[in-house]
Amino acid sequence: MSSDAATEATPAVDSPEQELPAHGLGASLPPADTRAKTEGTFPYASDLWAEGLLWAAILRSPHPHARIISIDTTAASSMAGVHAVVTHADIPGDGSHGRRIADRPVFASEVVRHHGEAIAAVAADHPDTARLAAAAIIVDYEVLEPVTDPEKAFAAESLHPDGNLIRHIPLRFGDPDITGDVIVEGLYRIGRQDPAPIGAEAGLAVPRPDGGVEIYTASTDPHTDRDLAAACFGLDPDRVKVVVTGVPGATGDREDSSFQLPLGLLALKTGCPVKLAATREESFLGHAHRHPTLLRYRHHADSEGRLVKVEAQILLDAGAYADASSESLAAAVAFACGPYVVPHAFIEGWAVRTNNPPSGHVRGEGALQVCAAYEGQMDKLAAKLSVDPAELRLRNAIATGDLLPTGQTITCPAPVAELLRSVREFPLPALPKDSPEGDWLLPGGPEGAGEPGAVRRGVGYALGMVHMLGAEGADEVSTATVKVHDGVATVICAAVETGQGFSTLARQIVQDTLGIEEVHVASVDTDQPPAGPATHGRHTWVSGGAVERAAKMVRTQLLQPLAHKFGMSTELLQIADGKITSYDGVLSTTVTEAMDGKELWATAQCRPHPTEPLDESGQGDAFVGLAFCAIRAVVDVDIELGSVRVVEMAVAQDVGRVLNPRLLVSRIEAGVTQGVGAALTENLRSTRGVIRHPDLTGYALPTALDAPDIRIVKLVEERDVVAPFGAKAASAVPVVTSPAAVAAAVRAATGRPVSRLPIRPQAAVVNA
Repeated sequence: MSSDAATEATPAVDSPEQELPAHGLGASLPPADTRAKTEGTFPYASDLWAEGLLWAAILRSPHPHARIISIDTTAASSMAGVHAVVTHADIPGDGSHGRRIADRPVFASEVVRHHGEAIAAVAADHPDTARLAAAAIIVDYEVLEPVTDPEKAFAAESLHPDGNLIRHIPLRFGDPDITGDVIVEGLYRIGRQDPAPIGAEAGLAVPRPDGGVEIYTASTDPHTDRDLAAACFGLDPDRVKVVVTGVPGATGDREDSSFQLPLGLLALKTGCPVKLAATREESFLGHAHRHPTLLRYRHHADSEGRLVKVEAQILLDAGAYADASSESLAAAVAFACGPYVVPHAFIEGWAVRTNNPPSGHVRGEGALQVCAAYEGQMDKLAAKLSVDPAELRLRNAIATGDLLPTGQTITCPAPVAELLRSVREFPLPALPKDSPEGDWLLPGGPEGAGEPGAVRRGVGYALGMVHMLGAEGADEVSTATVKVHDGVATVICAAVETGQGFSTLARQIVQDTLGIEEVHVASVDTDQPPAGPATHGRHTWVSGGAVERAAKMVRTQLLQPLAHKFGMSTELLQIADGKITSYDGVLSTTVTEAMDGKELWATAQCRPHPTEPLDESGQGDAFVGLAFCAIRAVVDVDIELGSVRVVEMAVAQDVGRVLNPRLLVSRIEAGVTQGVGAALTENLRSTRGVIRHPDLTGYALPTALDAPDIRIVKLVEERDVVAPFGAKAASAVPVVTSPAAVAAAVRAATGRPVSRLPIRPQAAVVNA
């Protein structure tokens, strides 16, 4: 859907009546890389080249669970054009790595724990030669029975030296013996969503004269990648440099190191630049996916529908290694009751290892799974009480000052009821016409097998929430430098632009603070101070805050001499449109004249207030901030075939402050569309741990034809006072909320329970 269509319902975002600034905060400044991307000159890693380049290929296990008896690389090493073959034997120490828990080997050595796990890597002078050589490596496996059911992982033989249980969180809040007048129960299953990046993983590793290596790749957390690589290579961190290339979108998949580490090892061994460009199949096999989740719920309410107690069991399938499972579980448990007032909550959460594909950070991890479940419960409760589903949600909506089940007080703006009222009151879309011209609007389109008479329309509601920044004591800090010379400003910050708009925001901040229109953002590498990962809206808050502080320091350097000369304080001077003026009009000069050829610069850090880990009862102030969203979904369902068409998604979101109207619209649209994929089509299926159809034919992503009409009904700009600009994370919360809204709408159309995502056709069929 176009931005113009979205903003028909959103005068607060961008309307003809609203006067928007040409630059600075609040302007719809276009991304700086727009032209390079449209012209095909954007520097993606897959396009990089170096003199003497070799090509890499990785041998991956065809089994989800097996013992490695032997690895014979003789045939591969002797092939013409092959320069090196590396296995676990070429890695100093045990070679284990991991962003949170170091439990994952670069190459499997004794045991294979998931389908597609890396066994060895080859460098050759041609990509076809490298792939043939990888295929020539002979691995003798003793195939073992895989553990693919997470419920059986508790009693199964240990799959890892650390055991099968990664984390258990027992949340206890209130009175365990209290009961409600009405009780509803449900069992929910959430499938394995893949981040499915537009561009598959790629990278270039170049050896350095000092015995180190430089890795050029689409990293979203370059300093952590550098430290992981240095540890695996047996090098000091200052001998490993990560240079961030153009990122072709990222929703968490760019955090995986299983492609970068073999690449660096090959470059170190051969002394030559080595390039890897993964195939789509390798991409599906190698990176992490959203946690498949099993959820059991019991909701207690009084006769008016007000929640009394929520009991839940949440089981996350982490796959073979821990990755981000601990953090995902914390979010799932903390948000298990949703944005509702629940005086008593008892939640059991587990994350376990299996022989399934690895799970990790994907936008809205943990929160998406529980949102689908608790909203299913709210629909069940509304049906049992014969109460309108939206009204039931309003009676229980959380607000600022209420407590989360973790005992943390919500201190940020939480306009949940306002959001829900906005989408409920928004006019419903017109019904499709029963005519040939309207056939394309029906599920299946004009060539579909269904009959218009079998189509039922449903309307469903969902409320979602996510946390911003890291949680449970994570040290969130970012550093930025702002330099000004000859009327041009440069921002140096290791915050990676992943499509979330940080580079654009950094330009806007400097324009707003210094009145300089021409602002450049330097490319990112690990020679710069760290800025942390590009997740949970971090860079808008933490890195944007660092840029603002540095820009204000430069502003003070610029204004102090003028203020001293005219005998006034710097607070009485303002900068706008490249001009410096005083409150009384006595002083009026340009920024360029005031600079007088000097170069000004400043470096600053931003660190939000600290959080704390959840204790043994699931209690603690674990989150810096929260963001909320309400969505009303309208769907048409063919009740004979089970096909579903999402007609419209009406969205109301609490954004804190609109920093870039058009960019904000695009982020919300993208989030909703990703959520629709999770609701209807996206499920990376596996049979006994083996991924089926690891390609974009077997994995059904929503296309432009599948995207619904997205109406941004309201953006609540109630600023979070502890955030540098008052803004909140924008893209994760619509991803979390939209699958639950679609499921609710299908329930309304069919009367079926709909307890599994993605929704299978048989779940939407109504028997005559």
